[in-house]
Amino acid sequence: MSNDRPPVVAVGEPSSAGSGGPAVASGGPSEPPAPVIEATRLGKTYRDFWGRRRIHALSGLTLEVRPGEIFGLLGPNGSGKTTSIKLLLGLIAPTAGVARVFGRPPADVSSKARIGYLPEESYLYRFLTGEQTLRFFGRLAGLSGTEITKQTGALLDQVGISSEARRRKLSEYSKGMVRRVGIAQALIGSPELLFLDEPTSGLDPLGMAEVKELIVGLRARGKTIVLSSHLLADVEDICDRVAILHRGRLARLGAVAELTEAGDRVELRVTGAAGVDDPRVVAAAAGLRAAGLSVEAVRKARISLEAAFVRIIREQDAPEP
Repeated sequence: MSNDRPPVVAVGEPSSAGSGGPAVASGGPSEPPAPVIEATRLGKTYRDFWGRRRIHALSGLTLEVRPGEIFGLLGPNGSGKTTSIKLLLGLIAPTAGVARVFGRPPADVSSKARIGYLPEESYLYRFLTGEQTLRFFGRLAGLSGTEITKQTGALLDQVGISSEARRRKLSEYSKGMVRRVGIAQALIGSPELLFLDEPTSGLDPLGMAEVKELIVGLRARGKTIVLSSHLLADVEDICDRVAILHRGRLARLGAVAELTEAGDRVELRVTGAAGVDDPRVVAAAAGLRAAGLSVEAVRKARISLEAAFVRIIREQDAPEP
């Protein structure tokens, strides 16, 4: 995704002093929008009862999340993903560095009002129905009764909870249904920024596809999403950029398209193949066309995000030469 914008040219009306023509003011390129999230050398060290340093959960994390993007936060177990999310939500305080969400410290209440959060485990009251759960969170968000009723019905429809099911207690729900209600509660109040930790956990393949479509739809509406998942195929499908954490440090940050490039390999796709614009590839494509084959695409070869992830982690673990 690019934040480059064309120069802005403002054309005004003639001034009342009669300058004789419109005032034209041209400036340089407009400033890119401010990041929704900024982390600068962010760190967290957990201490024992005596105050001695025990676990360096996160060290030197520097990144930003741009408005309207789906940003993936990836890493093996124990890499610092959950700690990073808790720091950015203001649930724990950093021991080093600075974080800003909407330009404010994460613990600032005005920032929290603009955030929706789906934790890895859906900690919901099992004695409430699906409908009561959303009404409860709507009241916590300060919505009016009318707005609660409107959003409750719309969100439960959106996540696929039927009219009959929404009146049953969560204790009677399957794990996948509870997860759907958890996603709906994260969306109550129409937050601008969403943290989704393993949003497809417990869902069947159809449910996973529906949740991915929902997330992409949220991006189309201008929402910013931070997504943490171990299902790298899902991340590859919908994320714009990803950060890969390992052993509490940032191992790699970049666009999915960049991380999945397969070096200098190209693919030449005919009605069953693929490639890019090296003169030799162009000549090969021309030869195939002359032979009557329809060349569909010439592009850089790619590996899966999972393959890229494994390679990056192994590079980090490799001993120094």
